[in-house]
Amino acid sequence: MMRALEKIGFALTVLVLVSPAAMVFLWMLSLSLKTELDNTAWPPVFMPAPPVWDNFLAVFERNDFLLYTWNSVVVSFTATGLAILIGVPAGYGIAKMRATRAAMLILIARITPGLSYLIPLFLLFQWLGLTGTLTPIVVTHLVITVPIVVWVMIGFFEGLPAELEEAALVDGANIWQAFRHVAFPLARPGITVAVILSFIFSWNNFIFAMVLAGRETRTLPVAVNNMLTFEQISWGPLAAAALLVTLPVLLLTLLAQKQIIAGLTAGGVKGG
Repeated sequence: MMRALEKIGFALTVLVLVSPAAMVFLWMLSLSLKTELDNTAWPPVFMPAPPVWDNFLAVFERNDFLLYTWNSVVVSFTATGLAILIGVPAGYGIAKMRATRAAMLILIARITPGLSYLIPLFLLFQWLGLTGTLTPIVVTHLVITVPIVVWVMIGFFEGLPAELEEAALVDGANIWQAFRHVAFPLARPGITVAVILSFIFSWNNFIFAMVLAGRETRTLPVAVNNMLTFEQISWGPLAAAALLVTLPVLLLTLLAQKQIIAGLTAGGVKGG
């Protein structure tokens, strides 16, 4: 009886925690499949009958959605790749040197609002003549992705058994070879988590592209903003655009949830 009550209590807790996010997503799906008349009706219409696809067509008609998708792919993959190249060795160095101050600096950089970096970076890119291109967007996204990678990798590298690297050093390997052949393969679960989290945060970023992008270099979150007009808020196309932007990240999270949980759990257990 106690086990059954515990399972029921756990299920109810999960339901309470998940239901707000699920309801928001379902309501957004409902808005995207209804006409504007149904979207503003009272009482609200939840199940459209029949569903309409005009809102999704309007998204592609009002925006060069394929171009914005390509821009988001280029920016997110480039920012994530550069963050891995920079953040994995940095996390290894900080972990092995036990550089607590450097780790705290990385944490501060992670929690600092992006707007704090935006103004000086905008002035710099304007002076360099790079505004309106993808380059400043990629560089500013490193402000988001690099701290994520470094902070995740610090926990993994701190938890690796030091004896393995010491054995490699005794056998004649230098510190770079010990990192490449010993630490790096063992930290692959952490790298997987870092890649996924960096990609998600980069893909969803709005403010940097909104300020730095030109007409041809906008990313998908900016395309959602383009659905807003001065005359009215078109809830149907707005919800359809938001769904299209969210879909890649949602699919990535669902497909890689086991890797994310396993990686974070492994890092936490080893670090403990």
